[in-house]
Amino acid sequence: MKKVFLNFGIFCVMLSILATTFCASMQILPTTRADVELQSKSACLMEFDSGEILYAKNEKEHLPVASMVKMMTILLTLEEIDNGNLTLDTMITTSENASGMGGSQVFIDPYVEYRAEDMLKSVIMASANDASVALAEHMSGSEKTFAIKMNNRAKELGMNDTNYVNCTGLPAPEQYSCAYDSAILLKEVSKHDLYHNYSTIWMDELVHPSGRKTGLVNTNRLIRYYEGCDGGKTGSTNEAGCCLSASAKRNDMRLISVVVGASNSQMRFNECSSLFNYGFANFESTAIIDEQVSCKTLPVTKGKVASVDIFAKEKFAVVLKKGDKGGYEVSYSLPSNIKAPTKAGDVVGKAIISKDGVVEAEVELIVKENLEKLSFKDCIDKIAAAW
Repeated sequence: MKKVFLNFGIFCVMLSILATTFCASMQILPTTRADVELQSKSACLMEFDSGEILYAKNEKEHLPVASMVKMMTILLTLEEIDNGNLTLDTMITTSENASGMGGSQVFIDPYVEYRAEDMLKSVIMASANDASVALAEHMSGSEKTFAIKMNNRAKELGMNDTNYVNCTGLPAPEQYSCAYDSAILLKEVSKHDLYHNYSTIWMDELVHPSGRKTGLVNTNRLIRYYEGCDGGKTGSTNEAGCCLSASAKRNDMRLISVVVGASNSQMRFNECSSLFNYGFANFESTAIIDEQVSCKTLPVTKGKVASVDIFAKEKFAVVLKKGDKGGYEVSYSLPSNIKAPTKAGDVVGKAIISKDGVVEAEVELIVKENLEKLSFKDCIDKIAAAW
């Protein structure tokens, strides 16, 4: 009987080891601690709406970030589309330089045309170096010129600890970024709905002009294994180690998690998800003033309508420890009435947000509808109706 129990015990231990090994390779490990200790060289956890940093480790240290550099290539491509300078159907003629990039790639053919959408999707999903250079050359003529544009945009975003040399993240002595800047960059990219059309795809394929097909698998495993993750960018070189920036949303809060310099691929996914777990477990986003909810209703003078709802021009949210009421107060600087005519989007006042008597922010207040002036005929009709 003892032998049976001993064998059964050994079986259970072996089964436990196998299960643990399987889970480590197939899913993201959960965080079970109130705080987070990471082995990666650098890390940052940012709340999306407020930009507040919830966790940081060497977040501004200058480090190579490998293919996370491509987030800027993606951003500039999305902005070119927004500005009407590029469409998803624009045909991009590839060069021998682009097709010969090596590393992570989708094996584009030289001197043929690909749709811009296919190149963008290949960069977002598969981190394709060749597609990145093809986009850069199309938009700026050369990768070197495009890198200047990348640095200019980085400065506009306040990415003060970043310098780009290329659009791929391939090793270059003068190229560096940091976890904090990477969070800023992903935050900006995540504002584009078009980005999420591709960042959430797990598997797809690129059909080349010749009919040849290349499979696309999203390098960001978190979109499949972490609840709420809908975007991000991996990076890996011998110089940079394993890197990851990712975005996840649960309920009303979106978080951006970044790790730089993990020693292996699994570590970057585990530590990035640990940051998410810490953020979602301990914090909540609270909208002090919401652009979708009317904050005041004012009477309209000389207008066709009697009153109009007033809205904040933009949302002001703060991130609070769960259970913390925050102590924020909102006061309004508004006229007693709104005079017609007034156009939708016109600023009519401001909301003043304070905490403990200290002004934290001021948000412009607008009307969201056109207020037409009352005509003479309208006046007559009103008098007749009242009579």
